[in-house]
Amino acid sequence: MLKRLFVSGYKAHELGIFNEKNPGLAIIKKALKRELVRFLEEELEWVIISGQLGVEMWAAETVLELKKEYPHLKLAVITPFLNQEEKWKEETQDYYRNIVMHADYMNSVYQTPYQGVWQFAEKDKFLLSNSDGILLVYDEDNVGSPKFLSKLAAKKADTDDYRLFRITAYDLQTIAEEQQQELYNDYF
Repeated sequence: MLKRLFVSGYKAHELGIFNEKNPGLAIIKKALKRELVRFLEEELEWVIISGQLGVEMWAAETVLELKKEYPHLKLAVITPFLNQEEKWKEETQDYYRNIVMHADYMNSVYQTPYQGVWQFAEKDKFLLSNSDGILLVYDEDNVGSPKFLSKLAAKKADTDDYRLFRITAYDLQTIAEEQQQELYNDYF
């Protein structure tokens, strides 16, 4: 049973997405929505993120949108440390705080400000151990920051009753092609 799902993946800059107008963003959100709706049919109750910019925040946007149709769905933001956003650009801080304001649960693994890079690894371990599965937007052929998390999740899935789901570049390409076909069909 998949009641608590940790969602993570690439940071926005790793995908070359620097604003809301990037056409790739709509494809990623559509992929996230498709998977989340499928999990909602399997009794999903919580989506958990750490508030990382990129896939996690896009997943949070998707959850907030889905809550209109699935009011039982809840969003948890569990950051690695307090005030993770304090050094971000003001516009980015506003975006982050708006998402957090609408979350159903907010906390930090460490109740201190940033102390070291190790806090990120500990956050991953904590979120893996407090979820039933993970949805990772990550492709082994396109190495990036989720590499460590992907390995940890695969190891947990091999040894525990833990579910690992991935959205890969192939999945995103398939959605892009479907959208192109829909546009073509609408036009002709």
